[in-house]
Amino acid sequence: MGDTKPLRADAQRNRARVLEAAEKVLARDGLSASMRAVAQEAGVGLGTIYRHFPTQEALYQAIILDRLSRLVSEAEALSSTRDAGSAFFAFLTRVVEVSTEKRTLADALTEAGVDAKHGTSDVSRDLRGTIESLLGSAQRARAVRDDLRMPELLALLGAACMASERGQWDDGLRTRALAILFDGFRPERT
Repeated sequence: MGDTKPLRADAQRNRARVLEAAEKVLARDGLSASMRAVAQEAGVGLGTIYRHFPTQEALYQAIILDRLSRLVSEAEALSSTRDAGSAFFAFLTRVVEVSTEKRTLADALTEAGVDAKHGTSDVSRDLRGTIESLLGSAQRARAVRDDLRMPELLALLGAACMASERGQWDDGLRTRALAILFDGFRPERT
């Protein structure tokens, strides 16, 4: 949005409604979705949309940023749970679950010439930091093997996300595939 001053509470609510509505409209209509359809779905005027998002590209990028921010919040909430191992594996499962939605939008934006990664470096760094924190906690709790490092974790997580998206995994296949992958993350039993 470019503004340095915080939004009023009503403006924050409107912005959140617009982002939620835009996700629904994009899922339904694809990139041909109009700003007018988003405004109608959100129950706000077209001017409200353009005050927050001057272009469709800005709106689409805000959706991706919002999704990433929600993942960071979920990871932070999980990091405060007592069972570090369960928190770690639950979050990785969540990342794979949402990757298909995010990837589909990112691919569509790229095809339309929109830089889907624009403006996401800070939240991507935060997401990486929360994953690293969850990993460290799970290792200290002896729920994850000590030799699992971030490069390997991110490579395997990325591969699982891509396989899930490209293979159109259903819930059962995702559960079984991740159980096998996660077994490789756990310490060897002696």
